[in-house]
Amino acid sequence: MKKSAKLLTLAVALIAGFGTSTAQAADGGFKIGADLVSSYVWRGTEYGNSPAVQPAVSYTIPGTGGIVVGLWGSYAINGNSDRYKEVDASITFPAGPLSFTATNYNVLPNYSNLAKSKTFNFDKDGPNVVEVSAAYASGNLALLAAINVAGKDTDNAKYCEASYKFYDKDGYSAKGVAGMGNKNFYGDGSSDKFVLVNTGISVSKDRYTAAYVYNPNTEASSLVFMASF
Repeated sequence: MKKSAKLLTLAVALIAGFGTSTAQAADGGFKIGADLVSSYVWRGTEYGNSPAVQPAVSYTIPGTGGIVVGLWGSYAINGNSDRYKEVDASITFPAGPLSFTATNYNVLPNYSNLAKSKTFNFDKDGPNVVEVSAAYASGNLALLAAINVAGKDTDNAKYCEASYKFYDKDGYSAKGVAGMGNKNFYGDGSSDKFVLVNTGISVSKDRYTAAYVYNPNTEASSLVFMASF
């Protein structure tokens, strides 16, 4: 799952799984963009086992102080008709250094049971997970706290993350991130214990980003390259 604010990985502000890369217009209006990623990694876990294209479209509502509604997708490039696909919808409410977001993560299709793969099926055996989150940003520090509240994750998994930009020179910037989540949703699935699942470091220049991601719980790692357009 996405995206999406993002010690050592990715996540919301870091790469927002790699997440969306387009900035929102302060005076309102549409934004479109797309990322090309060597692999899709979100909160310490790789999805799709393939390079992916990740389009995004958003609309900042004029006169609301910056409320943003958006759609974000990830489509695996390799694979046959059952390749990984995801379409996420979100709405964000800014409040100074804080922002509050509701996101629906929608992973389609489930070829083993197409009847359960309908876009607006929010049952526990459907394709959706609804999350609410709060983010804080000040200077080089970004914090995130999130909880699943509806859809197929009936255990209400939680996730929290901190990222810090520690380098900004000659057009390059670098940040580190550490995130914790419940093992049954973000880790090896062995329990609901809250553990470190997402660590990483990323380096960006212009539209390009390279990130090393390591999940201490599953002991899986990825080196991801992203180009944003």
